[in-house]
Amino acid sequence: MSEERFIDLESRLAHQDQLLRELNDVVTDQQAKIMRLEELCRSLIDRVKAVGDGPQEGDPGNERPPHY
Repeated sequence: MSEERFIDLESRLAHQDQLLRELNDVVTDQQAKIMRLEELCRSLIDRVKAVGDGPQEGDPGNERPPHY
């Protein structure tokens, strides 16, 4: 193999290593965002369930009669 070919291969390998590091950074950031979004979804689901378990507007058990 000629030295020119070795230099070309080394250059390509260095470029691929850099791209791989950049891709890894992107994937790591995306995973962190996904985890935050999942936690937010769980929190919102819990809040909606808590509101849904509260008194209903049509529930006459908690209403005062109109003459009070």
